[in-house]
Amino acid sequence: MRAAPSCRCPAPWPWLLGVCCAGVLLASGTAGAGPKGPLPPPRDGMNVLFIVADDLRPALGCYGDSLVKSPNIDQLASRSVVFQNAYAQQAVCAPSRVSFLTGRRPDTTRLYDFHSYWRVHAGNYSTIPQYFKENGYTTMSVGKVFHPGISSNHSDDYPYSWSLPPFHPSAEKYENSKTCKGKDGELHANLVCPVDVAEVPLGTLPDIQSTEEARRLLNIMKIKKRKFFLAVGYHKPHIPLRYPQEFLKLYPLENITLAPDPRVPEELPAVAYNPWTDIRQREDVQVLNVSFPYGPIPEDFQRQIRQSYFAAVSYLDTQVGLLLNALDDVGLSNNTIVMFTADHGWSLGEHGEWAKYSNFDVATRVPLMFYVPGKTSSFARPGERIFPYLDPFTHISDSVAAGKTKKMVELVSLFSTLAELAGLWVPPVCPEPSFHVALCTQGPSIVQYFNSTEEQDDYDNDIEDDHEEPIAFSQYPRPADIPEWDSDKPELKDIKIMGYSMRTIDYRYTLWVGFNPSNFSANLQDVHAGELYMVGSDPSEDHNIYNSTLHGNLVKKFLRFLRC
Repeated sequence: MRAAPSCRCPAPWPWLLGVCCAGVLLASGTAGAGPKGPLPPPRDGMNVLFIVADDLRPALGCYGDSLVKSPNIDQLASRSVVFQNAYAQQAVCAPSRVSFLTGRRPDTTRLYDFHSYWRVHAGNYSTIPQYFKENGYTTMSVGKVFHPGISSNHSDDYPYSWSLPPFHPSAEKYENSKTCKGKDGELHANLVCPVDVAEVPLGTLPDIQSTEEARRLLNIMKIKKRKFFLAVGYHKPHIPLRYPQEFLKLYPLENITLAPDPRVPEELPAVAYNPWTDIRQREDVQVLNVSFPYGPIPEDFQRQIRQSYFAAVSYLDTQVGLLLNALDDVGLSNNTIVMFTADHGWSLGEHGEWAKYSNFDVATRVPLMFYVPGKTSSFARPGERIFPYLDPFTHISDSVAAGKTKKMVELVSLFSTLAELAGLWVPPVCPEPSFHVALCTQGPSIVQYFNSTEEQDDYDNDIEDDHEEPIAFSQYPRPADIPEWDSDKPELKDIKIMGYSMRTIDYRYTLWVGFNPSNFSANLQDVHAGELYMVGSDPSEDHNIYNSTLHGNLVKKFLRFLRC
């Protein structure tokens, strides 16, 4: 088998050899050669490649991070429209994924934890892949797209959403096993977990398997000439921070700094703090004897966590690069929309927190970009590759996003946006209430912002009134006013308080109000605490001025949205 011309695998990466350096000989008989000429989009719509990462904050070169090496995602950004202010609706896996895959907010899916299936718990809502399936697409799921378990009916919502049974990597079951070699030479279930891939169970990692399967499916779709919606969900950089150990070389520990605000802010209401209990359960954190709930974690270990998070991001980047490179290999880059995002962010020591589980920007803000052939980037010329694989060990990233916009957008808008981009009928805005409506969305299409520039955004922000100002809403439940062991992931029956957070270009405003889990209702008159951060002068959201500022107009705007 001859090697693909684009192969640039570094010798120290034996786990990549079978994916890249062995070559890609397609069943059609072509290997690694780009499309023969510009292919116009099919008359009945483009394909969709839907890529979602797990716990990925915008720690990427294309978002201005000068430390993180992410050349392949940066390359995608250079051919995409990039949303700089995109927000998840709840910073935890299952509620966020169900929210953006149905186009409904958590108060409509009624999923705030991991323990119910929206179709029987709230309403029989359509999903993005289900809608594409009903419109003639072959829909396929690889890796972690829906959160596994009862929140997707133990089936990733198959057969409603998918044409084929979803694929889960066989190595997935070892993610939380004792596969991390410690200083004592023994294996542990650690948070920080660089590994020799050849020595782990099955000799591979879940995201490597997901890339291999996604590439296989792309080949099949090319051969069968099927219009497809392929969703690929990567596990990293979700904890444990388990990744091929060679990626540590990209981030010497002496270059790793602490978070700019590593202490718990004095004005932070106790209800807003998450005590990162899942981190505390890892063996390497347990031995630190960190006090509950505020810690702090020793500074040398803080640097190790940040180092491993960045290394996991670069590992993720290589998988995204191999996947996009395969799109070139099969000649589908000219007629496939590519969307890349994450289910939520992750705190890396900001505010003394180490997880998601909050309403801060570091937990709710996500990368979001759309590559649309012929719209965000020109079609490939004969022999040209749109997504050549880039080696993060040797490539110096110089990519600049094709288009950046500061508009505030929400992941709940993905449904209507992808429908519009694919030329499908855009589902209507949901009525209130909408529990009885199978097909509608609570997030408007954001295609209107694709041609928006940063300069235009700044001008628009100056003239927008309260009714037109783009707002991103997020929310998070708590069991009590003070941090408890289940504060990060309370079960529905234990939720007593809901924190609703409104983010505009100028500020973040959050109210923590009483919540009744038996009827899913918030008591907006029962205010337990509030937060107000003016992000222009306080971008890290460290100085809560809620108690020292009159904000009657903000309350009116806040209540108007919640009651609409």
